[in-house]
Amino acid sequence: MIGATLAVLLLSQRFRGGAMTAVVNEDTWTARRINRTALITMVVMVFAWAVDYIDRFSIGMALPMIGAEFELSKTQQGWLVTVFALVYMVCQIPAGFLADRYGSRGPMLVTLLLWSAFTAMTGMAGTFGMLLVVRGLFGVCQGLFPAASFKAIAERTTPGNRATVTGVMLSAGGIGAGLAPLLVGPLLMAVGWRHTFFWMAGIGAIIGVVVWTLLPKALPERLSSLPRDEAKTPEVSRKQVLKSFVVWKFTLLFCATNMLNYGLITWVPSYLLEARGLTLNQTGVLAAIPMLVSIGTTILGGWLFDRYFHDHGRWYLGSIALVTVVLLILMVSAETTAEFTLYETLALAVFGMATMAVFGLPLRVLPTAVTGIGMGVMNFGGQVAGAVAPVAMGWLADAFSYTAAFGFLICTTFLTAVMAFWVPQNPAQFTFSPAGPSSGS
Repeated sequence: MIGATLAVLLLSQRFRGGAMTAVVNEDTWTARRINRTALITMVVMVFAWAVDYIDRFSIGMALPMIGAEFELSKTQQGWLVTVFALVYMVCQIPAGFLADRYGSRGPMLVTLLLWSAFTAMTGMAGTFGMLLVVRGLFGVCQGLFPAASFKAIAERTTPGNRATVTGVMLSAGGIGAGLAPLLVGPLLMAVGWRHTFFWMAGIGAIIGVVVWTLLPKALPERLSSLPRDEAKTPEVSRKQVLKSFVVWKFTLLFCATNMLNYGLITWVPSYLLEARGLTLNQTGVLAAIPMLVSIGTTILGGWLFDRYFHDHGRWYLGSIALVTVVLLILMVSAETTAEFTLYETLALAVFGMATMAVFGLPLRVLPTAVTGIGMGVMNFGGQVAGAVAPVAMGWLADAFSYTAAFGFLICTTFLTAVMAFWVPQNPAQFTFSPAGPSSGS
């Protein structure tokens, strides 16, 4: 959490001089109050997302133990991640409607408490079939969270710094994914995989209550939405968002980018244990390093997008993706474990800067009233990746090798570079019409 805390302190300086200090017409919403609202929201959401990712990706560390107990192939182990992702994916668009209808605070509390309950039930499953059912129900609970969290950010920030704030929030993915192996590895060794899930459930429930208590009041919409002269169609319906060809372009782009994260988080621990012969504790440390490094670069990417690339994201995203492809090739061909970890760390560090190149423009353009459904649609695409990558890589590892499995990620990351030049890159090109692609470059 240290990196996120430092980022908050640095961002507070930016907020004092940036778009967050917009002129306000009501004394109650002073620039200082606007800044404080954004900063508190950012800290609260970092904690919430960190718990989300710790609970979600701890299964990757536990897969070898679960596989041994239930005598599962790697393809079957992959299904434990994929069944979660499939259900999680289906919930994204309904979750967007709920967030727009009921706001962010209530849905986030309910989901945090329920997913903690199903985290505990994971440790109670007596058969592989029951484990699949529980992971699916876990996916329902967590599936309602992202749209509500994006809604919380949209309600409590102004458009000029929204990518920076969201970048800090999403950096919690690195915190959670990095802490998961460090926390879960020793717990697995000490108490076994079943009791490990009990411990995580209790922590998640406490964080849920804290999030509900500390989340501040939302800004007035005149402060949280893009000014009319900057947005091409500032007032749109949820139906228009669902039919927007541009929104679905970004959905497919997020699908391509999210393959890398899901693939590495799911299969690197098993690879280090089986192919490299490491112990569980060693695996936990090496699996954590790349994720923790990506925290800073995700925050940096949000700041860079707000400062320099908010209207020029294509070359930024395309270049980052191509550099990542080269680093992944070096990772796959690494002869030693140290080299493998080094190139994996560099790949995720570089690719972390691309996160807000995917989310930044939609978050600037989408009116606050439909942010929930817009982000729900986009996250639907990201979870298609979560459904495909684990089981596809598990099958490739069973049928061929881990090299073939990681080669799958090289291909999807190259696809990201190509798709970067397919999506619009400024508000004028972002339309909500169901017709063909927007023009301009």
